[in-house]
Amino acid sequence: MDIINKTQRPIKVPLPGGKKLFLGPGKTGQVSEKALEHPALAKLLESGDIEKADGDSKHKEGASGNMGLSSGSRHDGTGAMRHSGDR
Repeated sequence: MDIINKTQRPIKVPLPGGKKLFLGPGKTGQVSEKALEHPALAKLLESGDIEKADGDSKHKEGASGNMGLSSGSRHDGTGAMRHSGDR
């Protein structure tokens, strides 16, 4: 389940097990359905600081765009310089 930070400031979203999710202004993060029932997270949802995303299509588009950038940066030609075997 995706959640979105609707504030103009970064927030720490408390999760079960003492963990925290750090979200910048307008950023999206993923939490489990079980985490949405956590009292502190439910309080943030009720106050409007965060909200559930309707669908994760925006997240998937961003991920595919980032994938293209990261795959291009991996192939910078330095791999050919590394040789293994007997020297």
